[in-house]
Amino acid sequence: MGADIYGGPAEALPEEANTGNLVPAAVSRYERTSRSLKHGDTFAVFDHNGDALSSPSNPEGIFHRDTRHLSQFVLTLNGVRPLLLSSTLRDDNATLECDLTNPALVLDAGGEVLKHDLIHVRRTRFLWKEACYERLVLRNYDEMPRTVNVELDFAADFADLFEVRGTSRSRRGSYHIPLVGNDRVLLAYDGLDGRTRSTALRFDPVPQTLSGAKARFVVALAPHQAKSIFIEIICRDRQENRNPPSFNFFLALRDARRALRYSSSRAAAIVSSNAVFNEAVRRSAADLYVLLTETPEGPYPYAGIPWFSTVFGRDALITALETLWLDPEIAKGVLRHLAANQATHFDPVADAEPGKILHEMRYGEMAELGEVPFRRYYGSIDSTPLFIILAGAYLDRTGDLQTVRSLWPHVVAALDWIDRFGDRDADGFVEYGSRTAKGLVNQGWKDSHDSIFHADGRLAAGPIALAEVQAYVFGAWQAAAGLSRKLGHVDDALRFEQRAEDLRIRFDKAFFDEELATYVLALDGEKNPCRVRSSNAGHALFTGIALPERAGKVVSTLMAQSSFCGWGVRTIAASEARYNPMSYHNGSVWPHDNALIASGFVRYGFRIEAASIFEGLFAASTYIDLRRLPELFCGFARKRVRGPTFYPVSCVPQAWAAAAPLYLLQSMIGLGFDPDRGHVTLNEPTLPPFLDEVVLTRLRTSSGLVDVALRRARSQVVVDVLERKGQVKVTTTH
Repeated sequence: MGADIYGGPAEALPEEANTGNLVPAAVSRYERTSRSLKHGDTFAVFDHNGDALSSPSNPEGIFHRDTRHLSQFVLTLNGVRPLLLSSTLRDDNATLECDLTNPALVLDAGGEVLKHDLIHVRRTRFLWKEACYERLVLRNYDEMPRTVNVELDFAADFADLFEVRGTSRSRRGSYHIPLVGNDRVLLAYDGLDGRTRSTALRFDPVPQTLSGAKARFVVALAPHQAKSIFIEIICRDRQENRNPPSFNFFLALRDARRALRYSSSRAAAIVSSNAVFNEAVRRSAADLYVLLTETPEGPYPYAGIPWFSTVFGRDALITALETLWLDPEIAKGVLRHLAANQATHFDPVADAEPGKILHEMRYGEMAELGEVPFRRYYGSIDSTPLFIILAGAYLDRTGDLQTVRSLWPHVVAALDWIDRFGDRDADGFVEYGSRTAKGLVNQGWKDSHDSIFHADGRLAAGPIALAEVQAYVFGAWQAAAGLSRKLGHVDDALRFEQRAEDLRIRFDKAFFDEELATYVLALDGEKNPCRVRSSNAGHALFTGIALPERAGKVVSTLMAQSSFCGWGVRTIAASEARYNPMSYHNGSVWPHDNALIASGFVRYGFRIEAASIFEGLFAASTYIDLRRLPELFCGFARKRVRGPTFYPVSCVPQAWAAAAPLYLLQSMIGLGFDPDRGHVTLNEPTLPPFLDEVVLTRLRTSSGLVDVALRRARSQVVVDVLERKGQVKVTTTH
């Protein structure tokens, strides 16, 4: 994940507040690849040495609740940065370990030189409860005693995340004079929002010298001797009223690892015949669980690091859908948290309307002051129908009527929003248009300012009805029907089913374009179609709104060379006016988008095409650091013996991208659940070409656990039940 950044997202700029979540790039993140850690509302970005190097628009540092609490943290040996040997995250993302060594160093005024590669430095670092812990171990491999000056330079700019993303501010708060003690330093900032944010650094042993910007240690090492330095960096927002963490590296490390193991132990496990795929899946699961944050309502996947490490509605809903088979507690936490934050009144500044589901929540100074509208912002057109879809899918997966009953009033409010506010002109389609000049002008998942346009490249004027949003609304009516029936509201169920069918007919008439052989991107405010071939059409297959006779044409169009680049389906086809493979939304490849499209392909029986998408994304991951699928990558055509082209400011890890391979696997093997009967179902299971065997363990149902193996046998996939606990039955259809 990235380093030197890159301008700011236009959503944060008042004069261009409608350009979406795009982060323009001044310097590519791949020029300075970096490592990230996260726990709760705190995340950190470091370079491979473990340093944070402060510079304009650089996302390195330690962030807490949308404020950068440490902007610089640099280790030197005798005034020189050590040489990098290796840098890696544990497989579970719990710790960052950096191995370093000394370059040739001049030790004294007499010119004595310490040859390179004699002092080994290991930095072990992790986050736990708004604090960053580090153990710095120095070992002398020379045959004679050595003394090394170890210096740590540090600074805290307390920049708002939107400032780091490039937004300029005319006024800022005031900085405190650093408070320096024997073994600690306190840095603090009084924001214009009346809140004091502070960073406390503590050191053990006591440094030889300590100032408000530097800690200096003189470390004497006998031959082969090792000594440790411990550092703790505590981020505090004084409105949080929490006790500071205890200064004990090993106890905190134990607790952090235990918490991560406990959280991830809910998930089913995946092992396959492909060792590289196993690495990719382990990293996907690790990224997913490190992005989970405990809220009062349950676990919630924050969207991504560095720009989106907070509550996003759409991202979390899709992530929860992708992982529902693996760990339904994620979906439960998402549903309950979004229900607790559902809009109850009108607020044009926040694009809020009664019943609408949250888009984004922020805690930084700029959000508190209203300099950006995202403190609690509702400007997404699809979060509300996706909320209903997830509620229905959660009940189908778990049979948890108690939770669904508590959510039902929120589902009803969301359905009411679709009718009263989502359909602005009563034409039967849901449209969007921001009610604030600072809000997002485009409010679907492709929220760049230029992502919705006509065939000649003209930007579409709103209110805009997106193709995939109508598909989600169709899915919402169907989900509402299923929920109603389970809750005993039979008349409502019939009414909702009819609403879904009526929408399907209207959608086909207004959106399907015979000449394009696919669904148009959108209808503009004058109901003129945006006749653009886009990946959005694949979402019509995902929810099932597409008429069966249309599916083959849509699949063919999406898998044509102009759309499918070999790594995945592009957001728009190469034949379109605004196509640019290096753009955020106009020609790039997004893993979550492709996972939903592939699920739609399987729904309509196009498993070979779905397998091609799966293979493309898996192949891309083999070229990427740590096997991580990023938020997106460029849509250039796949070439032999070359990996994908990276997008310069893509978030890594990103929750819905991390979950994409997990969802792709579920779609390919046709994995489903019947909680009423305690069945696990496998409908026409298929394995992609790179997998000969997959073993799923700890699949949870309402009646127990089961381990299942799927093995390729010529043209068939054979399913074996390896172990079961409880009354679980596995059924397979071919």
